[in-house]
Amino acid sequence: MNILVLNGSPKGEQSNTLKLTRAFLEGFTRSQSVDTDIVDIYRLNIRECVGCFACWNRTPGKCVINDDMEGLLQKILRADVTIWSFPLYYFGLPSRLKMVIDRQLPLTLPFMDGDAGAGGHRPRYDMSGKRHVVISTCGFYTAEGNYAAVNAQFDRMLGENGYTALYCGQGELFRVPELSARTDEYLSYVRQAGAEFASGDVSAVTREKLKQLLYPREVFEKMADASWGVERTERGVKAVSPALTFTKQMAALYNKASWPGKDIVLEFAYTDKQETCQIVLGKDGYTVLTENFLPFTTRVETPLSIWEKIGRGELNGQQAMMEHLYKVTGDFDVMINWDKYFGWRGDTDGETSSVPAPPAKRTNMGVMLLPWIAIWVGISINSLWGGVIGVVLCAALPFAFLKYKPTAFEYITVFAVSVASLLSVLGAPPDILVPASYLVFGLMWTVTAFMRIPLSAWYSMNNYGVEKALSNPLFIRTNRILTACWGALYLVTPIWTYALLHTSLASWTGLINSILPAAMGAFTMWFEKWYPGHYAAGGGR
Repeated sequence: MNILVLNGSPKGEQSNTLKLTRAFLEGFTRSQSVDTDIVDIYRLNIRECVGCFACWNRTPGKCVINDDMEGLLQKILRADVTIWSFPLYYFGLPSRLKMVIDRQLPLTLPFMDGDAGAGGHRPRYDMSGKRHVVISTCGFYTAEGNYAAVNAQFDRMLGENGYTALYCGQGELFRVPELSARTDEYLSYVRQAGAEFASGDVSAVTREKLKQLLYPREVFEKMADASWGVERTERGVKAVSPALTFTKQMAALYNKASWPGKDIVLEFAYTDKQETCQIVLGKDGYTVLTENFLPFTTRVETPLSIWEKIGRGELNGQQAMMEHLYKVTGDFDVMINWDKYFGWRGDTDGETSSVPAPPAKRTNMGVMLLPWIAIWVGISINSLWGGVIGVVLCAALPFAFLKYKPTAFEYITVFAVSVASLLSVLGAPPDILVPASYLVFGLMWTVTAFMRIPLSAWYSMNNYGVEKALSNPLFIRTNRILTACWGALYLVTPIWTYALLHTSLASWTGLINSILPAAMGAFTMWFEKWYPGHYAAGGGR
């Protein structure tokens, strides 16, 4: 199958629209082999049609202008699928692409087609079976209402049902690396459209996804206004610094629905520019300050170049902080919850509809801890019934997986606790069994402190972006320390547990052993809040 792409953007390979077209092609080629020819119209030597009609009478089917259009017409005739790829220019086609359409006159016959409702001409060649796709981006917040002239052109040229159109607003965002998470998501829908088109037609579900706005109108228009590096004045506009431009674009992503009940003052001190800006995050929106500063909630001291690289995805923000390329003081929770405050995912304010995905299952440490606690308390009181309870809980634990996501530690728990419980039922002495179970539990924690992801991280990630937190080096470092602390506690617990089981307090051993874990739990809650901020402020050197 031959696919011809007519790239009508003056930017050639740097075209934003071409990014969508390439995604469409990627989807198309999933199911079949194709020969693709991408032609940059602005690189060709093509002159405008002069209306001499020689191609209809003196040189039938051949234009008298000797340029690259003759070769392009041959490619159009050979193509099974033609993709028209272009940005919207003043509600219409870029001039060179319109010139290509004008120069297709040799492909038609001069005789009037009486069957055409508004009049027209029959094709000179058999064009049946050929398919067309029109892919275009525009700089408005939405494509809706901006493609009337384009639709009229292609409706007249190909027929109202003779082509598949993919129009996307906010096209300039596809060249912004800082927003790649959102634009890549949209491109996945375009790939799906390509795959479906190869098999027949783009489904209604995919078309609906393609209609979704990349960002809400207010967010996009504020980002777009800030991108020009100028601001309004009474006399017109004036240039603003790169630092302020960057800050305004960043602030435009603020999701006011995340407002925590009190204003947040986020201060950026750009050390390489000797410039400071504040973003005040409020209930009804944001304000950017360059003077008359407020007391900050969180202050980031960073070279602008570093923060720009982080925004573009060229530098991992957490790794940069670990290397002390920037410093954070004040309330570190703002940094932990950054995606909540600046994490728009293309909400559309009701302008398009979508079906929300069911919530993903999350881990729950309580599921893992319950069987252990049961045998520590139960076996200390009564070996037989404590063992029975342990077996029953392990048998029931898989049912918890219907609601919670299991980790390897739940499976280790089922095995270890089942063995301990059965041994208890069979008469194993509690003064050996209970300390041994504490030792196994402590080893499970301690060993993972040296693994890539420590045990506690698999559970605390739920409060810090779920699995995305596992790629955060500071989060992992914090949890590695905590996991080591918990491991150390349970490695020494068997010592006094053995001693307690030989006293009159033996039946209370499980409850007594809950005192230190409770204290450790309080320490954990404090440490996981304190340590990241301490490190970010330079205390982790």
